[in-house]
Amino acid sequence: MNIYVGQLPYNVNETELRELFVEFGEIASVNLVMDRFSGRAKGFAFVDMPNNSEADQAIKALNRSMFKGREIKVNQVQPQKKNRRSKRRSRRY
Repeated sequence: MNIYVGQLPYNVNETELRELFVEFGEIASVNLVMDRFSGRAKGFAFVDMPNNSEADQAIKALNRSMFKGREIKVNQVQPQKKNRRSKRRSRRY
C-alpha cells in the first residue's frame, strides 16, 4: 500500500521516516520529495508498505501524531482521477 505522509518538518531525512514506519512492518520504499533548487525536503513523502494490514496499522497509529515537533498527516494514497479534458485536447489554428 502506498502511504502519503504530509506536514513533515523540512529537516527530515529518509532514514528517520523509515525508522518511524518500520515498527509497523516491512517497508518496500521511502520517497522523500525534495526541492530541486534548495535541496531540502518539501514537507511530504510517500512510504510503500507491501502488507496492507501493517500499512493500515501504521496509518491509524501515525495520523495526526507528533513527529519532530510537527503534527503529521498520514493516509493511503488515492488513485488520481483521469481528467476528461486532457484526452480530448482540441487544437485551434
